[in-house]
Order: sequence, then structure tokens, then C-alpha cells
Amino acid sequence: MRRWALWAPLAVFALLFVVVASGLLRPADRTVRSALIGKPLPDFVLPSIVPGKPGLTSAAFRNGEPRLLNVFASWCVPCIAEAPQLMRLKAMGVPIEGVAIRDTAPALRDFIQRNGDPYRRIGDDSRSAVQLAIGSSGVPESFVIDGQGRIVLQHVGDIRADEVEAIAAAVRNAR
Repeated sequence: MRRWALWAPLAVFALLFVVVASGLLRPADRTVRSALIGKPLPDFVLPSIVPGKPGLTSAAFRNGEPRLLNVFASWCVPCIAEAPQLMRLKAMGVPIEGVAIRDTAPALRDFIQRNGDPYRRIGDDSRSAVQLAIGSSGVPESFVIDGQGRIVLQHVGDIRADEVEAIAAAVRNAR
């Protein structure tokens, strides 16, 4: 009986090691999902940030046309990686509206000149108020909005090349 008591601490340590190692090898999904999926966009009015391009309002999403709402920033490295996919979506006929998070007009103008401009409108969310109101936890993040202004789908992170077709289909089906 005494021999077993000598090995008990080693057994407890081994068990603890296995539990910690399994947690490290299979980390939990920490993606924050919007609670507004299936619900209407909250009311907002965002001023224009790029000269010659209109700002953005929630009312504009209730005209019967589904579209993609992209939350982005010029200072966001994944947003640069996402830009070619947004240009592909635009070429496929997907209407895209932008919400610029904590950005400046000169930086955004440079970002669009370097990476392309897929946006019909860009609203200036200088305090991230709209970003938080729609349940976005970071940039880039995109939302498929149906023609009645309801959030149908949330895409967390940058849109990858292999996801473009699915996003375009989601917008087409969001009637």
C-alpha cells in the first residue's frame, strides 16, 4: 500500500500533463459570433470618409437588394489580403458596402488606390459604434444583408479565394 502512495504524485502529474497537452493541441473556437444573425441591422448613419463616395446608413439596406457589408480598415493587414477577393466579388456583381473602422481619409484613400475599390459606399465609423452594434469583433469581417436589411450571414476574418463562390451564392440567395 505504501508503494502506491509513492507513485500517486507522479500519476497525478501525468494526468494533468495529458489534460493540458490535449487543450493545447485542440484549442477551443474563440470566434465571437454576432447575436444579430437573422435580425435587422441596428439603425445607423455614418458620414462619408472618402471624397466623392457617399456615406452609409442602415436605411440603404432596406431597398430589396441583398449585399455584402464589409467592416475593414486601412491599417489592417488581413484587409489587404482580403482586397483581391472583394474585387472578385465586385466583378461577379456582388454589391459591397464598407464600414471603415477608426480610420482617416488620407490613409483610406491610399489603401483604395493600392488595393482597389470594391465599395459603392463607405461609412466612417470613427468610434467603432456601428461595428460593435452589429456584433463585429474585429476587422476584417463581412455580413451578408438581405433586401429587408436583416443580417443573414457573418463571415469572421478575411475572405479567402476559396470562399468567394460561397459568399457570392449567399448574397444571391439572400432575397
